[in-house]
Amino acid sequence: MAEYKLQGLSCANCAREMEEEIHKLEHGEDAKVLYNTSKLIVNDEISLAQVERILATDGAAIQKDDHDGHDHAHSHAHSNRLLKLFIIVSAVLYFLAMFVGKASEGAAIALFIIAAAISGYQTFIQGVKNLFRLKFNIDTLMTIALIGAFSIGEWKEGTLVAILFGINEFLEGLGMEKARNSMASLLKVAPKEALLIEAGRERIVSIESLRAGDTVLVKPGEKIPSDGVVLEGKSYVNEAAITGESLPVEKSINQAVYGGSINNEGILKITITKSYEDSSLAKILHLVEEAQETKTPTEQFINHFAKYYTPIIILIAIIVMVIPPLFVGGDWGKWFYQGLAVLIVGCPCALVLSSPIAIVSGITRNARNGILIKGGVFLEQLGKINTIAFDKTGTLTKGQPIVEAIKQYDEKFFTVAGSVENASSHPLAKAVMKKVEEVSSPIYEVSDVNTLSGKGIVANVNGSIYFVGNEKGIPQSALTEQIKQEISEMKNHGYTLVAVANEEKVLGIMGISDEIRGESKVIIDELQQLGIKHTVMLTGDHEKTAEKVAKQIGLTNYFAGLLPDEKVAKVKELTQSGKVAMVGDGINDAPALASADLGIAMGKGTDSAIETADIVLMQDHLGKLPSAIRISKRVNRIIKLNISLALGLKLIALLLTIPGWLTLWIAILSDMGATVLVTLISLTVLIRQKHHA
Repeated sequence: MAEYKLQGLSCANCAREMEEEIHKLEHGEDAKVLYNTSKLIVNDEISLAQVERILATDGAAIQKDDHDGHDHAHSHAHSNRLLKLFIIVSAVLYFLAMFVGKASEGAAIALFIIAAAISGYQTFIQGVKNLFRLKFNIDTLMTIALIGAFSIGEWKEGTLVAILFGINEFLEGLGMEKARNSMASLLKVAPKEALLIEAGRERIVSIESLRAGDTVLVKPGEKIPSDGVVLEGKSYVNEAAITGESLPVEKSINQAVYGGSINNEGILKITITKSYEDSSLAKILHLVEEAQETKTPTEQFINHFAKYYTPIIILIAIIVMVIPPLFVGGDWGKWFYQGLAVLIVGCPCALVLSSPIAIVSGITRNARNGILIKGGVFLEQLGKINTIAFDKTGTLTKGQPIVEAIKQYDEKFFTVAGSVENASSHPLAKAVMKKVEEVSSPIYEVSDVNTLSGKGIVANVNGSIYFVGNEKGIPQSALTEQIKQEISEMKNHGYTLVAVANEEKVLGIMGISDEIRGESKVIIDELQQLGIKHTVMLTGDHEKTAEKVAKQIGLTNYFAGLLPDEKVAKVKELTQSGKVAMVGDGINDAPALASADLGIAMGKGTDSAIETADIVLMQDHLGKLPSAIRISKRVNRIIKLNISLALGLKLIALLLTIPGWLTLWIAILSDMGATVLVTLISLTVLIRQKHHA
């Protein structure tokens, strides 16, 4: 499939109609005219000449020489300026005609015709072509209305309709272009060049040429060209392009960096780990672009409705023109005029624009916050969620065990614990070593190390044999009633135990737990305020640990001791009683994420997270989740409001035909007003609200 940039694509309904025409061509069945991103995707074997002829019928064209995006932006700006100039000239001629009309009616009519032609010549040329082909769309409606108005001598009103329609087209194009430009500014975060170090020499290369294993130099203020690992240097790096987090992160040797991040101060030498097209940033930008074009159920309904809407309006107009004079009596000219006004009211522009600008704005706004939403359908769905299921480890907790409780019975406790656990890479051993370092306890070399499966380790420390592990491995001879009671109490508090003992006595016990994220309770409170009725934790940990975390965070429910397949079953069970989102890390929780109505992964842009979920929080915490839900709910409200306004204003205008009060200029103002309103309201999604991300 080949992809082309388009210029002059300013009408969503027209884009749909052109796509249908291209589908009729040989090899055209898979073609897509993407209105939101102004792109054309077609089969390589299709006749481009035929495609261009179809595009030209609506003033659109394939953008030529679009290597850096400059021409594309320039062409839209040029087109808008030209249309603006035509409207101004038409308005001047219109007022001149009204003045000249007092002296010469013929000269005034000529000026009215010229003014109408200048402001809407493309629309009316296309409308005439459509009439011959019996194709009925907005161009056809406006052309019939203008010809009809002029035929009954309504020169002034007909010209005013043409000028107002030109203004409407200009504002409609401007609104969509604003949303497109907002997305374009997001896509500009991608770097263009890199400073490659090769055989001791530096040279500038395009990022497309970078491959895994290459070494690049990134100076202060420059963008990191692709994902990699710091080889030399130390600096603070702004990762906002990936995570949406504004605070820079300190990076030093062996730490990972992401393409598109900005090096703030020091010089970094980086080993590239992924070619640019495989980098986190490239995947994000590609998915965000794709996301704009996925149709929500609402959009699909509107597009389907629009197919039948225009013919129905034409039928209503004919009824208004014919039925009253035949059966009620009255002036044929008056009702013909009313019928023309109905045609103008029937323009579907506002209705078709009700959704796409709001959807693009919502996806863009979230992407700026480091929230990747893979399609409008998922954005819409997020606002309807009433249950969120969370994985525990790494999501609600940090996934880094810490020592929270200590029972020390012997001064050698920390020394023995540190000596035995020093060589281990187990997460619990790391937690023990962190505590040993805090108390500055001496550490000795160990010998005769033996592992007791499921219990712990036995080793010789400084000439004596000691056991370090869970409560199951403590020698029975060392257990007293007091120690048994304290072990029971610590387990009831949800701690995982690490005990140190010999055959004679217990030296001490550490209670270890996975540290709860500082923001988790606040986030859960926020989610509940946003209307999330059920916040549920699904974990493989034992009951007491799960209970402790759930109570501290304020979850409505929890399920402990779950295996991966049991998590999936629980998610499916939850979906029976509401719309469920599952939040996990995108790797271990992939089956559960796929089973939920909406899968939300987190974890700073890991490949698996991006590929697994419907929504990706590019941070390593839940801080941005309430913001994403808030934006989604706002987009859903705006779409409903837009549809109500688009249809409501038209209905009011149509009702004016009953007493015969509907005029051509009222008709075009009702349509124009609806289009301007839905565009402006949709663009408010891009505005940051106080206290909200």
